[in-house]
Amino acid sequence: MMRSQNQHFTPSTEEHFFVIGLNYLKADAETRGHFSLSEASQEVLLRNAKQIGFQSLSVISTCNRTELYGFAKNENDIIALLCKHTVGTVAEFEKVGYTYKNSDAVSHLFKVGTGLDSQILGDFEIISQLRKSFRFAKELGLLNAYMERLINVVIQSSKRIKNETGISSGATSVSFAAVQYIMARVPYVSEKNILLFGVGKIGRNTCENLIKHTRNNHITLINRTKVKAEEVAGKFNLLVKDYANIQSEIAQADILVVATGAQQPTINKELLYLKKPLLILDLSIPKNVSENVSENPLVTLVHLDELSKMTDQTLSQRKADLPKALKIIEEAKEEFNTWASHRKFAPTIKAIKEKLSEIKAGEIDFQKKKIEGFHEEHAEILADRLIQKIATQVVGHLKNANGTSQDSIEILKQVFELET
Repeated sequence: MMRSQNQHFTPSTEEHFFVIGLNYLKADAETRGHFSLSEASQEVLLRNAKQIGFQSLSVISTCNRTELYGFAKNENDIIALLCKHTVGTVAEFEKVGYTYKNSDAVSHLFKVGTGLDSQILGDFEIISQLRKSFRFAKELGLLNAYMERLINVVIQSSKRIKNETGISSGATSVSFAAVQYIMARVPYVSEKNILLFGVGKIGRNTCENLIKHTRNNHITLINRTKVKAEEVAGKFNLLVKDYANIQSEIAQADILVVATGAQQPTINKELLYLKKPLLILDLSIPKNVSENVSENPLVTLVHLDELSKMTDQTLSQRKADLPKALKIIEEAKEEFNTWASHRKFAPTIKAIKEKLSEIKAGEIDFQKKKIEGFHEEHAEILADRLIQKIATQVVGHLKNANGTSQDSIEILKQVFELET
């Protein structure tokens, strides 16, 4: 059941780290579109999360996935938040979504951030999107030490995998897969008229890959905001047309690539007045090309979900390097989990040091009154060193206690009469 807008999520000492989301594996493009979040919507969601009591939360929404990472007592709190800010429902999420908790959530974030969970194996574009989303969460005061440390370790692992394995060789993005598809199925592609509609990130990447790999000089750009298209065109010396001319430009095109990022279809059958075959690639989530274009017999429509089914030598080579990548991830996870497990000792160690400092202060005050010529400064130095050595000894014991560390913490609380 979705919570009302004024209902508050209450932080708890029993909070856990969760990942909730959906991706291309179980959710088709239409369903992913229901849970898609624009940058503006992500900000609204995060500000609302902070308002109702979330302490640490980040969100990412791409063409292939929407995921939320954060601390909560129950994963349903995060799922309800996602549904509240999208057109998706809890019932729909339960059919295709997933939830990971604590160590499983950590493992999932590592797979996503290192390109092992991407629609195209080794797609490293995702790590920059994750970095941006966690940085924004921090700006809003929604990133605790645990999540900040975690994303930094994931970023470092991604760099290692990219540098030390072949996971990133060949195609690394949907945009390149689109170009591969065109090159494999369109003869004499360098002589074809290509129209690119939309110059967002995917559109720009597709444009760059088209120029690099097809050597085509007949690429035309159209964007609702013409100045943005002109900025991209200037880099590659391409032609820009007004949005008002889109119908006539489509009629002249052999290939139409749509990457507009709109929430509703921007291309439909009413725009098509064709005299020759037209290949349409829709690289947008939600879909920006209406299915009704397929009613025109001259149209071949391909959505990005179909591009992911391409199996080629590059993907085989990448899969061969999977063991190396997984080994790097395991090393990084072990390092992070060690840090996280030691972190839970911090409140106890702090409380012990505070307790010993109270004892120190009382004893120094007592000895000052009792011993003539008592050297308070020397006593302070000696006592502080002893406190630090005792604390170090306790930390060492807790680190080596393995599964019994919580029992040791409870004993320490009793021995030192700690409230924390």
